[in-house]
Amino acid sequence: MMKSQKDLFLMHGNHHYLNCSYLSPLLKRVEQAGIEGVRGKSRPWETTPDRFFHDSETVRSLFAKLIHAEKPEQIAIMPAVSYGMGTVVNNLPKTPGKEIVIADEQFPSNVYPWEAYAKRTGNTIKRVAAPDGNGRGASWNEAILDAINEQTLLVALGNIHWTDGTLFKIREISEKVHAVGGYFVIDGTQSVGALPLNVQEVKLDALICAGYKWLMGPYGISLGYFGPRLTGGIPLEEGWIVRKNSEDFTALIDYEEDYQPGAKRYDMGQRSNFITLPMMREALAQVNEWGVENIQDYIRNLTRKLIPDLQQAGYRIEDEEFRATHMFGARVPDGVEMSRVREALQSKNIHVSVRGSAIRISPHLYNDDADIEALSGCLLSAVEAKHR
Repeated sequence: MMKSQKDLFLMHGNHHYLNCSYLSPLLKRVEQAGIEGVRGKSRPWETTPDRFFHDSETVRSLFAKLIHAEKPEQIAIMPAVSYGMGTVVNNLPKTPGKEIVIADEQFPSNVYPWEAYAKRTGNTIKRVAAPDGNGRGASWNEAILDAINEQTLLVALGNIHWTDGTLFKIREISEKVHAVGGYFVIDGTQSVGALPLNVQEVKLDALICAGYKWLMGPYGISLGYFGPRLTGGIPLEEGWIVRKNSEDFTALIDYEEDYQPGAKRYDMGQRSNFITLPMMREALAQVNEWGVENIQDYIRNLTRKLIPDLQQAGYRIEDEEFRATHMFGARVPDGVEMSRVREALQSKNIHVSVRGSAIRISPHLYNDDADIEALSGCLLSAVEAKHR
């Protein structure tokens, strides 16, 4: 059984940080890579042409390994999820009269691109709201499956919902959307790095993932996987580095019509950032060393008592089958004021997020029993105060 990895992070002992779904803390090795990158700019003569390519290829390989992509050439280096979704939009057919299915209240970067596309092309957005009551996760998955039909052009989801960790059955959804000829696109920001995913088994057309949460990387880098139907498309930018033979600096004025192979053509300009890219490299290396399954097992064991204790006190938490292990929402019991719960958490330096009506709890390997005990004590005290 894996032990807490807190000593590998830059963490303050008087804070209980259970909020990786907001922003991961920095690994010491990732910080060091960033510092070395900053210092390297003071010695520009050491930045030889191969440096523009080496870390990029390493990051591609590490991310491809993490998500079980067939080859690194299917990975693009991007600045944000919206950029990746915009790349998908740029390469969709412009057929009018189709539908784009999304889950209601999903993250804006996985909504605005589809709204803009639908408006430009005469298509419509079909939002699938979360049902109320018991069995919410199961009913929501059924509703999404029911929304897919012959008019479906694309389904865009997170494989878990970002507000409360509701787990979507993406394999079943993928089978149905592809059966009607549609595309299936996932925002993996809140899961990749902590929840196992095999893009070949699920048959995703695209997976876009910000690097600063569960991938433990810096802000400003996202990684995108593009399946066979989308790897040969048109990029958002016409940068020099994504063209064929860009490795040869002496021949850059011999302008090339062809792009680099696969999804490399979708890379952002200045993708070879000598500060943040090495940080992303070290972060991905660490996540691969830990193993996603081991991360899941550690968090599951860490919260094994917390969840039933909160449920017994009246907090509403999704059924285990439809709840992510690493991130889940706890909705406060009736009569408990959310504002007072938030104040109590803040007063004790317990860091979680409130998204919608849920207290979003997202621990990682840097957490231990003391963090869980502090959180549990605070949330249970809020319910006890209601009955006084």
